Amino acid sequence: MSEFKQTFNSSLGKKLIMALTGLFLCTFLIVHLGGNLLLFVDDQGFAFNSYANFLTHFPPIEVIAYILYISIIVHAVYALVLTLKNRKARPVGYAVQSGSKASWSSKNMGLLGSILLLFIVIHMSDFWYAYKYQHVIGFKEYRTDLATNQTTVSDYTPASAEFERSISTENNVEIVRVKDIHSRVQASFSQPIYVAFYVIAMIAVAFHLLHGFQSAFQTMGWVHQKYTPIVRFIGTWFFGVIIPLGFALMPILYYIHSLSK
Repeated sequence: MSEFKQTFNSSLGKKLIMALTGLFLCTFLIVHLGGNLLLFVDDQGFAFNSYANFLTHFPPIEVIAYILYISIIVHAVYALVLTLKNRKARPVGYAVQSGSKASWSSKNMGLLGSILLLFIVIHMSDFWYAYKYQHVIGFKEYRTDLATNQTTVSDYTPASAEFERSISTENNVEIVRVKDIHSRVQASFSQPIYVAFYVIAMIAVAFHLLHGFQSAFQTMGWVHQKYTPIVRFIGTWFFGVIIPLGFALMPILYYIHSLSK
């Protein structure tokens, strides 16, 4: 047991934990982007509001969410510890193959990580915390005629402060009442400063993952002549380009749409 603790208290052990939590966070980004794509559905926020309610009320998802929060904290704390330790010794972040030239992103992982940590705090405060613990988000009522599949939307004021969501059917009309986080997204993404910060954060995500994804595999020793090019390709194009671009397009398009109103 002491050897186990000694291993994970060493620099290599901390890098291993950072690699594992980092890959877990990469997986989360894929799922999160998939869910957020519902913002592009032209249904006045019905799909996204239903998705947000599911995320915050389905117990297995809530358990995974708290594992996610712990992973973010552990990843950030270990990054800070390693950064401070490396400054006293030599500039080493994740494990890097000897003889390779350090990229800009690898030399600035601390800066990129700090931007991302600030973004996560602001983002979660503005959306997750407000949704879960503050009574600042209104409600929408969606009435869908099951015969014509036509949906009408209106604001809804619940009778109780504990109200979260309800689904009922009356006279062949499905009635869904749910928290309107979609309007919160619209309001936030109509602010140019917020949109600019969001886009800057996504650029930081791109550079952070550009180095971090590949380096995580190197840290764990998963380096192979046959598979390393595949890892490099996924890290560069999927996590370094597609994922950040997908997230960045949301505030940009919502802001452009707000200008046309």
